[in-house]
Amino acid sequence: MVNELGAGNPRVAKLSVVVVNVTTILISLVLCVIVLVFRVGLSKAFTSDAEVIAAVSDLFPLLAVSIFLNGIQPILSGVAIGSGWQAVVAYVNLVTYYVIGLPIGCVLGFKTSLGVAGIWWGMIAGVILQTLTLIVLTLRTNWTSEVENAAHRVKTSATENQETANEGV
Repeated sequence: MVNELGAGNPRVAKLSVVVVNVTTILISLVLCVIVLVFRVGLSKAFTSDAEVIAAVSDLFPLLAVSIFLNGIQPILSGVAIGSGWQAVVAYVNLVTYYVIGLPIGCVLGFKTSLGVAGIWWGMIAGVILQTLTLIVLTLRTNWTSEVENAAHRVKTSATENQETANEGV
């Protein structure tokens, strides 16, 4: 995507974002199905204690949700960072995960009977909000404008590098 922005191809940049997200969704869905179908067997691979197997098996649906979301969210973060929106991504992550998701997890984990599942649900809530926010940002992106911004950044960087090289001579 970043290469296409630098090459001046807004349509191809947008297409690459779509392709990587569709691919990630498909792979994540396959992994989710595997985790859900084999949750007891996967639990047994690490312990023979029936109580632990039951507890871990009960958490596997949360793992499946996490696998799905944590497949998409980093891709969208990478798109935003590659587009030069590092500060926006930092604020989105800070607010959605630490200000919203983490407190939800603490309340659900320690003030209800959910325990570990409550903490995990809070983390999931934060990642859902991150993902939704990044989806909105990505959908609202003007890729032609991003190509122009990338060209400007490259030109500015080249000028600065040239000036630095000239100072050293």
